[in-house]
Amino acid sequence: MTDEEQKKEESQQEVKQEGEAATLVDSAITAAQRLEEANKKTEELIRRQEEMFAKQKLGGRSDAGQPQEKKEETPQEYAKRMMSNNLEK
Repeated sequence: MTDEEQKKEESQQEVKQEGEAATLVDSAITAAQRLEEANKKTEELIRRQEEMFAKQKLGGRSDAGQPQEKKEETPQEYAKRMMSNNLEK
């Protein structure tokens, strides 16, 4: 090979390497943009979820249709109820 052919081949390899590097940079930029968009969507969903939970907690909803929790009666409460002739439970 002559010097000119070697220089031409080396320059072609450099251009090829620069093209690959540019492609990697472009793909990294694209990936970063997708991550930023995903983060924005996630932040919006979290904000909406927080608002929903706050509305549920502060909404004052009733427990209608819910099974009632049965409170266990202590021996003292039982004795007091029996002494007052209150037989309903």
